[in-house]
Formats: sequence, C-alpha cells, structure tokens
Amino acid sequence: MPFKLAISHPWDVSIAEAKRIQVELARQVSLEDSFDIPEFVAGVDVGFEDKGKVTRAAIAVLKYPELQLVDKSVIRSKTFFPYVPGYLSFRELPAVIAALERLKTLPDMFLCDGQGIAHPRRLGIACHLGVLTDIPSIGVAKSRLLGTYREPGDLKGDSSALFDGNEQIGVVLRTRAHVKPLFISPGHRISINSAQEWVMNCTTKYRLPETTRHAHHLASG
Repeated sequence: MPFKLAISHPWDVSIAEAKRIQVELARQVSLEDSFDIPEFVAGVDVGFEDKGKVTRAAIAVLKYPELQLVDKSVIRSKTFFPYVPGYLSFRELPAVIAALERLKTLPDMFLCDGQGIAHPRRLGIACHLGVLTDIPSIGVAKSRLLGTYREPGDLKGDSSALFDGNEQIGVVLRTRAHVKPLFISPGHRISINSAQEWVMNCTTKYRLPETTRHAHHLASG
C-alpha cells in the first residue's frame, strides 16, 4: 500500500503563507512520548546540487537495535522554495517526502538533520515532517539555530539544557568525547528526555548517530 501523509499542504507558497502554515502546524506538535520501541529508525538529510537548483534528499532506514542499513532512498528534484532562514523545511521537505514514498520499509522513527522545536516558531524540519507523517521524529542538528546553554561536559553522553528564555527547547548533547556537541530537540510524539535517549541509542563511535550518518553520506553522495 503506498504511503500517505497524515496531513498535507501546498508547498509553492509565499513566505507569509509559509509562516501561517508553520504556526498552524506547530499547534499540532506533541511533546509527549507516543511510540513503542521502534523496529526501524531512519535518518533524514538533505543536500543541494547545481548551486542550490537541485535538492538531493536522502533517507536511510536502519534495523533497531542492530543499526544495520536495510533500506534507503535518494531523490533529486528541482528546488522551488528560496533559501530563507527559519523556512528551510519548505525548501527541503518536498524532496524528502518523495524519497519517503519510494521506501519499501517504512520507519517507526525519524532522526532528522536539523531542528525540532528549537526553532523560532517551534516548527523545525523534524516537527514539520513528524506532523505531516504522524511518525515520531527528532531534530539532530550540528549547530544552534537559537537558544542559550552552558557547555556540556566533555564525555560521551554529557548534556546541558537548551533554553529559549525560560522555555527548554532541547539539549546540547556530547555524543562523542572531546568533539563538538549536537543540538537535539524533539520533533513530534516524543519528549525532550526521550529524544536525547534515542539519539544516544542510535549512536556508536561517531559524532553523528548511525541514522543521520548514513543519510548524510547519501545526501552528500
């Protein structure tokens, strides 16, 4: 049976309309744990070719807990939405959804290269994808978009809270000793604490969890 989105909306929209859609979808984000232990976890990453004119979206599906690659999908498509900080999911997700539709193995959880609720309107790419698919999702970002934090300890698993004002919007997580931390925030159907736990569950000896590490290689291909 072909995959169908739980929610859909137009992608060829103005910035003002994109903002309205973000605000509306952000109201549907759930930060409560609503999932069973996943059988398949997926990494999602997006790159660009031809000076941004072509979007290259990659999804890597891994069996859990073995973290062995069982399925993958890479889609190249024309880039329609401009590069505007805070609206990158409108630029990237159409190709991601096309890649998702070609998978033979549907994941039970997404780990996205990008933000979850650590976003000005609380709708980073992980939230956006999670709400549209109704699949639990986590933002695994290599850099901070917004928020303040104290530098976490230097050992693997050390973390500190990421705040926007008085609101905690994620964690800064050291996934490998003595390397730069990652910025973890829940996307949909998962709490902050569980998002951190599942990133560590999917991490072996590298900075990136195996999910997004595989997807990054595919997207950078």
